[in-house]
Amino acid sequence: MRLKNNTVLITGGSSGVGLELAQRLIQLNNKVLICGSSLQKLERAKAQMPSIDYLACDLSQEEGPSQLFDWVKEKHAACNILVNNAAITHTLDFHATANILEVAKKEIQVNLMAPIALTKLFTPLIEQNPNPAVINITSGLVYSPRAAYPFYSATKAALHSFTQVLRIQSSKRSLEVIEILLPVVNTPWHKGNPPKIAIPVEKAVEGMLEGLRKGQTEIKVAGVKILYALSRVAPSFALKKINNLS
Repeated sequence: MRLKNNTVLITGGSSGVGLELAQRLIQLNNKVLICGSSLQKLERAKAQMPSIDYLACDLSQEEGPSQLFDWVKEKHAACNILVNNAAITHTLDFHATANILEVAKKEIQVNLMAPIALTKLFTPLIEQNPNPAVINITSGLVYSPRAAYPFYSATKAALHSFTQVLRIQSSKRSLEVIEILLPVVNTPWHKGNPPKIAIPVEKAVEGMLEGLRKGQTEIKVAGVKILYALSRVAPSFALKKINNLS
């Protein structure tokens, strides 16, 4: 994929991996757009990167994807790359949480339904522009789920499956469909208590960019390569191993 002279929309671009990716893409002479649910974080990102444009948008609401698309279509019709990066998770006990179905619906909406809706909305727009691409950010947990997260692994596994199908169905189109599978990354997502195996956000994004430079369409970053191999040859051991990590 061409890494320069694009107009890139990154959902969840105000912190963590999305913010670091935005910074790196700007350095490569791209126009970067970001969205997020926190106006304060978006304004802070704008202060760091004056060239970006942003929209405060809640993708947990069904109308969120349409609001985001309408803004991009009106203000940045040259957009040619969509990065579905926004995601949420909850560390909860399924049996002990009274409102667990509400939690599930919100997580499924942000992590799965929003990327699907955005892909449907944006495809006609980005295909009008040179080098159109959809990049979905998933996780190594698509191979072996972590029990602490009752829904996160499932939503990422579903997005992984959708991305594979979308790539096949897009094979005769100009649209490039890319998936980036991340390991545990040290971001604000962990609220100051990241697992010991978490890699720095800079290393995660460099792994992403390296895969993109090589033209890979399914990019396994860092330890995801090991987890994938392990899940193929010894799935029960991989599941046990991922749930014993601290």
